[in-house]
Amino acid sequence: MSLFTVDYDYSLPGELIARHPAARRDGSRMMVLHRTAGTIEHRAFAEFPDFMREGDLVVLNDTRVIPARAFSDDGRIELLFLESTPTLPHAWRCLVKPGRKMRVGSGIEIGGVRGEVTAIEPGGERIIAFEREVDLDRLGEIPLPPYLDRRPDATDSERYQTTFAREPGAIAAPTAGLHFTPEILARIPHAFLTLHVGAGTFRPVQVDEITQHRMHSERFTLGAQTAAAANAASRIIAVGTTTARVLETLGRPIHAASGSTDIFIHPPYKPRAVGALLTNFHLPKSTLLMLVSAFAGREFILHAYAEAVRERYRFFSYGDCMLIL
Repeated sequence: MSLFTVDYDYSLPGELIARHPAARRDGSRMMVLHRTAGTIEHRAFAEFPDFMREGDLVVLNDTRVIPARAFSDDGRIELLFLESTPTLPHAWRCLVKPGRKMRVGSGIEIGGVRGEVTAIEPGGERIIAFEREVDLDRLGEIPLPPYLDRRPDATDSERYQTTFAREPGAIAAPTAGLHFTPEILARIPHAFLTLHVGAGTFRPVQVDEITQHRMHSERFTLGAQTAAAANAASRIIAVGTTTARVLETLGRPIHAASGSTDIFIHPPYKPRAVGALLTNFHLPKSTLLMLVSAFAGREFILHAYAEAVRERYRFFSYGDCMLIL
């Protein structure tokens, strides 16, 4: 076990970053980690249903990515709309670039709608009050992760969204869910919760000791039907780190709830609710890599990542996946 950020680093050749989705959603490779035996299998995601046991329940995040990235009418300011604020009408928390041009009192126009910076939060987010709602469906674009290093194209509007996305509010996709097709879902017992993925998913760990890192809070909802199914299950398989964070926030027995979570899962944390985890491959020194290390052990995870590099797996949001059993 390690509590130092540097111990969650690994070397990744840039060409292994998946900058575009695979030809088929279910065409990804799947590395399977067997924790008890300490062994690794190389399989295909299409085989995922073969790993189900009687009494299993697969839980997925049905959040929907909104077109949250937009630009000022003069093209000088880029905004990422994080969430609307309850205290001011038509006001949003936004990340802005460049920040030096958006001080308190600064104005901006998007699609002819004027806004003004009313506050700057400690993390640098701007509260911007607009005179009326900004039509993000018309003016915004899907906010692809920075490491893809490109603007979205027509493919991304479909493929950077799960097939079961229902509840709008995320600024990033729950990427482990991107592999699922309706046909695969029909073969497995499953249920949904909602966690709206926020900017924290991209925020790097900037402290030497991971215990000093503070997670951003993200909103979630888990309904009574999912809670009942989860409590009846002998094993819960979480699809993605976002799903795992909600389930671990609630613990077992699961209860219906709506709220927010800032849980930071890292070694030596022992999962209380999740019995298995399907997840993609994550960035070096990220909170997500630390989370999967809590599930499978840091040494085993880093060994698996080194093998994934040798075997030329595709990494990050549009990449291949890992099943931790």
